[in-house]
Amino acid sequence: MRTLSNSSRSVPSPATAGRRPEAIHRFLVKPADAGIVGSVDGGKLLEWIDKVAYAAAAQWSGHYCVTAYVGNIHLDRPIAAGELVELHAKLVHTGRTSMHILVTVYSTDPTRVKPVQSAQCLTIFVAVDDDRRTVEVPQWNPSTILEQQRHRQARARVAVRSRIEEAMAAQRYTAAGTAPSVTLRFLAAPSDINWGGKVHGGRTMQWIDEAAYVCGADWAGQHVLTSYFGGIRFYRPIVIGHAVEVTARLIHTGPRSMHISVHVTATDAHSDETVLAAHGLAVVVAVGPEGKAQPVQPWVPVSEEDRTLDAHARHLIELRTLVEPFTSASAVPDDAEPNHFRVPVSR
Repeated sequence: MRTLSNSSRSVPSPATAGRRPEAIHRFLVKPADAGIVGSVDGGKLLEWIDKVAYAAAAQWSGHYCVTAYVGNIHLDRPIAAGELVELHAKLVHTGRTSMHILVTVYSTDPTRVKPVQSAQCLTIFVAVDDDRRTVEVPQWNPSTILEQQRHRQARARVAVRSRIEEAMAAQRYTAAGTAPSVTLRFLAAPSDINWGGKVHGGRTMQWIDEAAYVCGADWAGQHVLTSYFGGIRFYRPIVIGHAVEVTARLIHTGPRSMHISVHVTATDAHSDETVLAAHGLAVVVAVGPEGKAQPVQPWVPVSEEDRTLDAHARHLIELRTLVEPFTSASAVPDDAEPNHFRVPVSR
């Protein structure tokens, strides 16, 4: 892995000496990683993103970390089995107890050299102690041009993210809605938990993707593929034995897309108390035999709640236009990210 020269890095403080604000995972996609349509689905990709972002957050904080939020993620291109995948997780901002980690996903046929960016996603992790109480994290200061630009862009997203969270939290989902919906029900199994004893965020996001797929495929009458996730917020941990319900509800349709709001609830069988564990929005598109997006039948709101949620989806689309994309590493050559795909230049 190529590292930046000492001249481009500031001298680390005692609190951050030896800590790395980044992590890289690299592997080949296995056939078992492919989804129903033959390529890696959004849920599996989010699981990978969650793992590499956790590694970066844990390395920097020196503590166990929990996923608090996953921001806008566009899936730029499908990833097929046999491709070589690199996930680059880089710290772009720190709060008192939180770390904002930008994950960029690259993929390519291993017989080729040049990688293609497949997705980019901002995640937020919170550091906790052994009693699961939040702890302060070492503060990170940008030093290169690329780091400074991304730090500014991460800070600018805080206000927009708050507006998105407030807009999503203000909506009501009741029996008065007439939109198509599906609910997946199951028990959280031992295989779902992470090394901290709770269901990891990546697994929960995979459930969100699966429920969105079922809801979208039922409405479209054909296979669908997730093209976007937005505003995935985690509220409560899920543990082994919890009865989990993942409810996906259509709230808006475009010419080729379906906007689906997904809620994850968990119930402790011993107390019979149901809590909201996570909530997010997925946008899925119908795909034809050749993998191209297909038109979908429009959904017409009927009830007042339907119309409110349809307007809410349109409002979220407007809010997303306010988010400035993160500067790519290729835009600042001197600060290019480590890239295992790069072939050394012959001298």
